Amino acid sequence: QVQLVESGGGLVQAGGSLRLSCAASGRAFNTYNMGWFRQAPGKGRMFVAHVSRSGDRIYYQDSVQGRFTISRDNAKNTVRLQMNSLKPEDTAVYYCAASGRTGIPASPSAYDYWGQGTQVTVSS
Repeated sequence: QVQLVESGGGLVQAGGSLRLSCAASGRAFNTYNMGWFRQAPGKGRMFVAHVSRSGDRIYYQDSVQGRFTISRDNAKNTVRLQMNSLKPEDTAVYYCAASGRTGIPASPSAYDYWGQGTQVTVSS
């Protein structure tokens, strides 16, 4: 089992940047594929980005490609999401997730463990 704790959310103006972090504890971090999802009010949980166990495969939702960067540090049990050029439509609760299985990276059902989420609000 793994526990995930997100941090780094906040309020930022459009065009600004934030960096989210997710600290993992428990079983070997490097055995998990990691993902970031977000959920806006009244909407479902949407895929943002994914990084494989070793970091060699990375995927992004089309709307964040080129603006967001996912990275992981297996020595520090951490995954990060650098978010640049933020837009009001990026406003959501952002969740970190871990998957010990092979599955579709963009599907929430592929992930076994979730953090509590961190709020990101982008003002226009």
